[in-house]
Amino acid sequence: MSRLSIIRILLVLCILVPVQLKAQHATKERKIVRVLTLNILHGATTKGDFDLDVISDVINNTKPDLVALQEVDYKTKRAKNFDLTTELAQRTGMTSYFAKAMDYDGGAYGEGVLSKWPILSAKNIPLPHQPTSEPRAAAEITIAISPGDTIRFIGTHLDHLKDNRDRMMQVQAINQKLIPGDYPSILAGDLNDTPGSEPIEILESKWSAAYQETTLEPTFPSDDPKGKIDYIMYTPKKAWKVLESKTICDEIASDHCGYLVVLELLP
Repeated sequence: MSRLSIIRILLVLCILVPVQLKAQHATKERKIVRVLTLNILHGATTKGDFDLDVISDVINNTKPDLVALQEVDYKTKRAKNFDLTTELAQRTGMTSYFAKAMDYDGGAYGEGVLSKWPILSAKNIPLPHQPTSEPRAAAEITIAISPGDTIRFIGTHLDHLKDNRDRMMQVQAINQKLIPGDYPSILAGDLNDTPGSEPIEILESKWSAAYQETTLEPTFPSDDPKGKIDYIMYTPKKAWKVLESKTICDEIASDHCGYLVVLELLP
């Protein structure tokens, strides 16, 4: 073989090998999604003041990709006319969507979601309730976490009354309206009931709960958590793997602990 032929072969190898290695790296790249749910007590802290920086610090220190926010005010008098979802998005460098559950105090009250990724579409899903009960909603967004990998993220807040009739209607509506979906999905929020309760078991007939793969971590109250009422769930089960979960209990930022779950979207 001539020296020129050898040089040509070496040149081809120098071009092909890095391309192949790059392709292999792209194929093996893991798709990790850090999900946080946090009840923000309409922007008030447990000291009774109003400090969005305390709340945004909890989010920033946790470094989530997606956040479900509950007890969110939109331009109410008690929240000093702030749009809390947008304010927290600006403080955390994320995009946002607010889903109104009801008119309140000169503005609105409902659920918020934050996303590291651009929001492709968003939907407000009103949840059923008795005429005398507080309205509730689910905030649904669709995002692409990487080219070809689109997921749904739903943040919600179920009724808080001891009588579970509203929660029963609400979990049934979530299962009927959100399953099946077009994309792998994550459901997060303050569900106001404990593992083993009838509403949670109805949800878990369609959704997998992260605590079942890790540990049962109490989330309320934040100064001395005794019960679990904040959840992150996902579907279909085969699409996701739970890598980690933990509570973030800042007793000033909220009366709830934040609940963080790290998920991997499987091929």
